[in-house]
Amino acid sequence: MEVNGGAWEFWVEEVLSKLQSLNVLRSLRLIHLLAGAARRSTSAENSPSNLNRFFDGPNKWDRASVEVEISESTFRKWIHDVPSSGDDNDIVDDDVRADDKAEAIDGKLRKLIVFSGNDYLGLSSHPMVSNAAIKAAQEHGMGPRGSALICGYTTYHRLLESSLANLKRKEDCLLCPTGFSANMAFMTAVGNVGLLVAGGKPSKDDRVAIFSDALNHASIIDGIRLAERQGNAVAFVYRHADMCHLDALLSSCPMKKRVVVTDRLMQHLFCGKSGGGAAEMFNCEADVDICIGTLGKAAGCHGGFIACRTRTTEA
Repeated sequence: MEVNGGAWEFWVEEVLSKLQSLNVLRSLRLIHLLAGAARRSTSAENSPSNLNRFFDGPNKWDRASVEVEISESTFRKWIHDVPSSGDDNDIVDDDVRADDKAEAIDGKLRKLIVFSGNDYLGLSSHPMVSNAAIKAAQEHGMGPRGSALICGYTTYHRLLESSLANLKRKEDCLLCPTGFSANMAFMTAVGNVGLLVAGGKPSKDDRVAIFSDALNHASIIDGIRLAERQGNAVAFVYRHADMCHLDALLSSCPMKKRVVVTDRLMQHLFCGKSGGGAAEMFNCEADVDICIGTLGKAAGCHGGFIACRTRTTEA
């Protein structure tokens, strides 16, 4: 596709102007990470016996997961809700300067405590996690060397999948790059059930009925929309946590292939005796066919997973 350069630039400016009027321009808040508190701890505090103990209160490394520094220019743009490119050298608007002259912008950094992060348990800065990552990088280098389908699926990936399957009390587990991609992959795969079973475009009643909580995550909603766009699924939205409304929708649905999807994002590693989640806490793990989770929040890392029966992962 060929586009006249001048026309393209004009369109981009038009779009940016519209986004700015809606106050939705992309904005990055550049943060400076402090030196790991774990490295400042004493050797006694970092001993295996101390690191393996149960949580009995905040430790020095816990603060490293919430303590950051930002430049003065970024701070002023932040508090005035001014879009930022993520560059510490951004020029601060005159309006911002006029409203806030308390401190000169001289390259100094402000220390902040972040309460909006996802590292709920502080595992990203825990010495055991850091030391394990260092050891793995030293022994095996960085990077997956390829996609999982080619040469990037290692014994360590399999070990992680097995551990997550055990945690969720499922037969098997499939790793994904992110929690978002895990939800997207699963919802589109669910939609394809009707397509594959029908051997072609499914009829109206052969499609998959997906019952989605009104407050489900955007990744679930996007996956459902894609399945609907492909003509393989139909979405039914029930009021948040309203089981009476869900039951009414299920009872009146003529479609035989039905899937109920609900989002419990904060429960992984938080709920249950072993951290298996809400299903473990309420002793209903056998009633949950598929568990989808993220490793980018409580686990303090990145990635996503789908825990289910072995036959499901093969599909």
